[in-house]
Amino acid sequence: MANDAFYKDGKFDTAAAKQAYFDMFKRFGYPIFPSFLKDDDYFWVLDFKQNDFTRIGMAGVIFVNEKDEGYFVHDIFLLPNQAIAEHRHLATKDADGKPIRCKMESWVVRNGYVYGFSEIGEPNLDKFPEAKALLSAKQLPYLKSVHVEKWVPDGIAHKLPKDETWHFMLAGPEGAIVTEAATYHDGAGLRFSIPSAQF
Repeated sequence: MANDAFYKDGKFDTAAAKQAYFDMFKRFGYPIFPSFLKDDDYFWVLDFKQNDFTRIGMAGVIFVNEKDEGYFVHDIFLLPNQAIAEHRHLATKDADGKPIRCKMESWVVRNGYVYGFSEIGEPNLDKFPEAKALLSAKQLPYLKSVHVEKWVPDGIAHKLPKDETWHFMLAGPEGAIVTEAATYHDGAGLRFSIPSAQF
């Protein structure tokens, strides 16, 4: 679908975006749970405030985010050729000044495939011209993650190579569903390389 299909009167049309993901779920045989259909942001969609949803956007469900126990479970949904905005996670402190470690993540691709981008590793973006061509013009001026790996649904977990490092994913032409397991996610530690990007 064209990017304009996801905007109405200049505003991001979350209903149209959710329907696009539901259509992808049907193709992949991923269940559309009743909890995904409620209008409570359990199943959420976003364009990172970039108005470029088909290139920079995502949907997801955070099944668990336990501060005290320190763990997080999340399914990430990406439409065809869609990327998460480049970001990193910093250490924070809670209201009492107690340190909260930075979020560490690992990912298992369930459907489709993704390109995993990282600032750690040999710069090799030029070896993936098909991925480079899909990056949003809004991301390119700030891009720090130029090591790329192609991740497929092979049951292998891919771990963030180092804490507090820049990273993101870009889906292939079918879109992708990725399960993330991580430590507790404190939104206060989330940073985007695009200055105007927001969660």
